[in-house]
Amino acid sequence: MSADPQLPATEHVVVGWREWVALPQAGVEWVKAKIDTGARSSSIHAFDLEAWEQDGAEWVRFSIHPWQRSDEDHVELSLPVLDRREVRSSNGQVEQRYAVAMDVTLAGRTITTVMTLSNRDEMGFRMLIGREALERGFLVDSARSYAGGRPKRAVRRKNWGK
Repeated sequence: MSADPQLPATEHVVVGWREWVALPQAGVEWVKAKIDTGARSSSIHAFDLEAWEQDGAEWVRFSIHPWQRSDEDHVELSLPVLDRREVRSSNGQVEQRYAVAMDVTLAGRTITTVMTLSNRDEMGFRMLIGREALERGFLVDSARSYAGGRPKRAVRRKNWGK
């Protein structure tokens, strides 16, 4: 999946309520994400978080699992911390989370968006795409799934945890 440089930023791309996305910085070609207009921030399942200071800036090292219900193929990233956000989860609990800038390719368009790091292991999707990202030229059609395309069956099957 790669961004289309010919696509003007003002042209809207239609996405469904769930989509396959890529994380270019992590070398991850396929992650299933829920498109969540009720969430301000985007969020990704992150574990083994370790923060440190480097050249006067805070950084965080973390790992992600790109496949649902699977611990295979974990990827480790180190990114500067943009800030720490208090986020109210869907169950009403407030949690302080690290926020980092991540490149996400959604429906063929790559954007850099703020991603909060959270334990989403028990959630239906290990990644949410929130309004801050969607405001960058995406329209959500809640009747559609995978409007931006999906991987081959073998990749989708791997996501089933089998």
